[in-house]
Amino acid sequence: MKPEYLIIAAVALDLLFGDPRWLPHPVRLIAAMAVFMEKLTRKLFRSEFLAGGVTAITVLSVTGGLTFLFIYGARLLHPVAGDVVTVLVLHTTFAARDLAGHSRMVQKALEGRNLVLARKKVAMIVGRDTENLNEADTARAAVETVAENTVDGVTAPLFFAVLFGPVGAMVYKAASTLDSTFGYKNEKYIRFGWCPAKFDDLLNYIPARLTAVCISVASLLTGMSPKNALRILFRDGRNHPSPNAGLCEAAMAGAINIQLGGLNCYFGKPSEKPLLGEPGSTISPGHIKQANTLMFATYFVCLLLFMGIRLVVLNLFARYGYGY
Repeated sequence: MKPEYLIIAAVALDLLFGDPRWLPHPVRLIAAMAVFMEKLTRKLFRSEFLAGGVTAITVLSVTGGLTFLFIYGARLLHPVAGDVVTVLVLHTTFAARDLAGHSRMVQKALEGRNLVLARKKVAMIVGRDTENLNEADTARAAVETVAENTVDGVTAPLFFAVLFGPVGAMVYKAASTLDSTFGYKNEKYIRFGWCPAKFDDLLNYIPARLTAVCISVASLLTGMSPKNALRILFRDGRNHPSPNAGLCEAAMAGAINIQLGGLNCYFGKPSEKPLLGEPGSTISPGHIKQANTLMFATYFVCLLLFMGIRLVVLNLFARYGYGY
């Protein structure tokens, strides 16, 4: 089966089923490998920068190698088996349905006036402290994680899947997992986590920018504000300390006409994030629903765009006599 069809099948599985809880997810295995390598490399190397770099290179290499061997072995058994395994592997790299599902639980808890439950649900998908969040800040946390993870959990793995197949998508997920595990600016990880964080920034550079523009297109399809999405993207997107995270948050804030950012707390310490967007109405559960609608529409727009990029690349390679 053509790679394009396999990717579309994997996207369909993600939208229909998400990640079944009874299946061991590769990200959990990658995270376990990362923790094991951290303990090993900290013992082997005095330099925390070097230990973090060796950990990142090892985890990425092992992830890519095992993914290739897993799919190659299935293809040796039968081409259909190879296709099935490819679809299943790709499916695990996409997280749109799960992202929407988790944020909807926050939405429903807030709609039911159960702030304690909403805090517990949002704590499952954000890194900030949630114990003292009010209703608006809880809703903001959910919207911000949908905006940020539209890239990390949806469009960036799709980008690498379209261009580099399941191995590329899984290596990207490994890089994202390393950043989630070690990318903290605290005493323990400020040096060790530097290499994993920078590599994740590098891989996200192009997908984040393409996705931010696609959010404006998606906002047109969903009856939101494409003009405002672009305006806030170009005005506020680079204000974020991350080279990538603020772009999609800014575009989504503009599309929905809300303001994201502000004061958060991490491990008991306050952190003031830049404000993205215009101060409009107080962020509410309904804005979580809008963010999810925009995320799914962006998924569709990016699929069309990335497939188009793939076809252009294929045609260029074919024109000059190279296989792809």
